[in-house]
Amino acid sequence: MDETELIRRFFAPLGARRSDVRMGIGDDAALVAVPSGCELVLTTDALVEGVHFLSGAPARSLGHRALAVNLSDIAAMGASASWMLLSLVLPQVQEDWLADFCAGLAPLAERHAVALVGGNLSRGPLSITVELAGLVPAGQALRRGGARPGDALYVSGTPGDAAAGRLGLAQPAAARAATQWPALIARFEYPTPRMALGEGLRGLASACIDVSDGLYVDARRLLAASGCAACIDTALLPCSPALRALAARQRWSPEHTLRLALSGGEDYELCFCAPPQRDGELQALAARLGERVTRIGAVTAGSGLTLTSSNRQPLPPQMLPEFEASLFDHFGR
Repeated sequence: MDETELIRRFFAPLGARRSDVRMGIGDDAALVAVPSGCELVLTTDALVEGVHFLSGAPARSLGHRALAVNLSDIAAMGASASWMLLSLVLPQVQEDWLADFCAGLAPLAERHAVALVGGNLSRGPLSITVELAGLVPAGQALRRGGARPGDALYVSGTPGDAAAGRLGLAQPAAARAATQWPALIARFEYPTPRMALGEGLRGLASACIDVSDGLYVDARRLLAASGCAACIDTALLPCSPALRALAARQRWSPEHTLRLALSGGEDYELCFCAPPQRDGELQALAARLGERVTRIGAVTAGSGLTLTSSNRQPLPPQMLPEFEASLFDHFGR
């Protein structure tokens, strides 16, 4: 099957159909119409075999994740997603793999009205790159900078699930089957971008960031952009029933579970700040959307992020350097 036939069979039908796509797949470049009064939001992310996923990872999961991680960036800006470009580097053509990959990507694209308008196919080591464009009303985008002393600090969902799921992939299949591992592995392989929540936070949140590298690191990025400090009460961190049950079953220490929540990464939740008097509105928004939003700390003057525990379980001092060094750097030592 040559490149033209691959595109016709697998990729031309993929994604939502949008009236604002003037020229999609089939020309040198795409043409899209940007509505008046909107700003364009652009992001891109790559998944590389051996770096972002293990060899043999399910193609369906890779298709879902390739789009989901980019959608999460769009959500953190309070925007809606519109158009994507897909670049695939494949070691060889495997029709079953491509069919599964598209089966993972297509439902998510259709659910969020994302049109595939172009891309590239090449031969080489497996890597997947999505470039995603979205729209936000002019002047209303959420940003990392904007938090102020006195704001409350929030996180969506239950950080730590994806990191636990990643650990579960190393378990023998028989050991995973009868436990909470499958549910947590699904949180890693099929993350849920908080698109509706991101849009709903416009006008409520003062600053927002998506949690991809770990709550501790990404919250610090938000604070640095805002020129503020904050304190997280670790006793308030939300923990899913699946993770709590698995931690008890595996006899994990509280410190181990805390590490997963704070620095495990790949949660693709939203960490954001808002004035505390807006808490009722935030909780009403979350309830309306069927989302979970938890107030985990407070923004203060200064710089940096500190951790406390209101349930009188002190944090072991040796844990703090782990969080300080938890930022993943592709080119770091």
